[in-house]
Amino acid sequence: MTDVYPSAKRSAVMARVKGKNTSPELAVRKLLTGLGARYRLHRKDLPGKPDIVLPGRRLVIFVHGCFWHGHDCARGARVPQANRDYWVAKVARNRARDIRNRDDLGVRGWRVESVWECDLKDPAALKARLEGWL
Repeated sequence: MTDVYPSAKRSAVMARVKGKNTSPELAVRKLLTGLGARYRLHRKDLPGKPDIVLPGRRLVIFVHGCFWHGHDCARGARVPQANRDYWVAKVARNRARDIRNRDDLGVRGWRVESVWECDLKDPAALKARLEGWL
């Protein structure tokens, strides 16, 4: 199966995929602010540049997109038909990097938690999880 876009257009589309300040990340930050949590964003001095860092609590939160990080939900389990080998390898590299970053942060004494994109479907449950972490 070929791509529906020419390569220049596909490149432009993929270049617009954000890595910071995504809508799932903004939703988690809004919940944390509502709980009175104070946090920092994308600390470059920590492995993996965590999305949300709560320094006083030694807690970092990664907000993962289900597709990009290979979650075991319906959206994360979907693999594109076009260029399948590339996407399988890409997600595997992302998962390996996530594990490496979690381990490095743990060694440094940080608690590491992850919020998946699909967790946002139930805001009440997510809020309860966040309260538990705080």
